[in-house]
Amino acid sequence: MSLEFHPEALAEFRDAAQYYAGCQEGLEVRFISAVEVVLKRIQQNPQWGKIFEEEIRWSLTRVFPYAILYSIEPDFIFVIAIMHCHREPGYWRDRLKAKPRRG
Repeated sequence: MSLEFHPEALAEFRDAAQYYAGCQEGLEVRFISAVEVVLKRIQQNPQWGKIFEEEIRWSLTRVFPYAILYSIEPDFIFVIAIMHCHREPGYWRDRLKAKPRRG
């Protein structure tokens, strides 16, 4: 199943990678890899993530305090947020209004 990202989810991913790049050489590569592992698992088995809220699922990354929030749509998986787990809960809810439609 293909992935569709909310633009702000991609921005979060990029910003977090840049942050880790400034912390330690090569740490951003480990972060990107940790997120990609979760995204691949979600693609292979969309039901893998735990139900977070209504139709929203989430999966945690290893080592880094991030969760991937997503919904399963008929033709794709919509990645809503690459969320730092200590960020204010629910900041991403408005993104559901911008869910892409296919069909």
